[in-house]
Amino acid sequence: MAEITKSKRQLWLEIALVLGLSLGSSAVYSLIAIIRRVLDTTPLGEQGTSIINPIVSSPIFDAIYQVLSVAFALIPVALAIYLLSLDGVNPFKRIGLDFSRFGKDVLSGLALAAIIGIPGIGLYFLGRMLGITVSITTSTLDFNVWSIIVMLLVALRAALSEEVIGVGFLFTRAEEATEFPSSWKLWTLIILISAFRGSYHLYQGFGPFFGNMAMGVVFLLYFICYRRVLPLVVAHFTINSIAFIAAPFALEMLS
Repeated sequence: MAEITKSKRQLWLEIALVLGLSLGSSAVYSLIAIIRRVLDTTPLGEQGTSIINPIVSSPIFDAIYQVLSVAFALIPVALAIYLLSLDGVNPFKRIGLDFSRFGKDVLSGLALAAIIGIPGIGLYFLGRMLGITVSITTSTLDFNVWSIIVMLLVALRAALSEEVIGVGFLFTRAEEATEFPSSWKLWTLIILISAFRGSYHLYQGFGPFFGNMAMGVVFLLYFICYRRVLPLVVAHFTINSIAFIAAPFALEMLS
């Protein structure tokens, strides 16, 4: 299939539609949340939030709703891949979401998880000490086999959404659509996209904003160098899985 050239207007429209259905809407809600938190009489450091919560009281129906929530949240990911496919090239190979170098991608992803995850723990506690990060409970689900499955699915959803859309699709489209001078175009995109990553974590406080922005810089530099998004998905999934499961497991062991 011949490669198709799109106008800058079409490229920006694609970005707006995909982000409006996914990370962009999360960023708007997160911005409103941090404004509400700052205006609250309770200091930011004394506030709390949780990431995975029950949707309904029935365990069986809650599991069904949780799985459906993950499935529907992945539709914008499919849309982003579909829009890339309209250019006439294989979208999976274009952003490195294929299994052509699966072993290397997994090892790279685990290395990235260590590079990002270990300092991330320190940044969280530093933010708590400074009072700029709220107390984060990863999951309020009852800790059992089904909740572990849900946590892993949520971790996978976040990894695919943030890396496929927020890195692979967004950087590819923004790179095509911008007309910045080449000398500073790259770093402008890196800073803007990384700040966007941080923005939809603002509901957790200012610490996670800067932490996720730093994560965005590292991940974007990796993607620019290798054009592989799969290692980023592996790294993000690994970090989230450990965060979601380790904390409830520790509480279960201590109870």
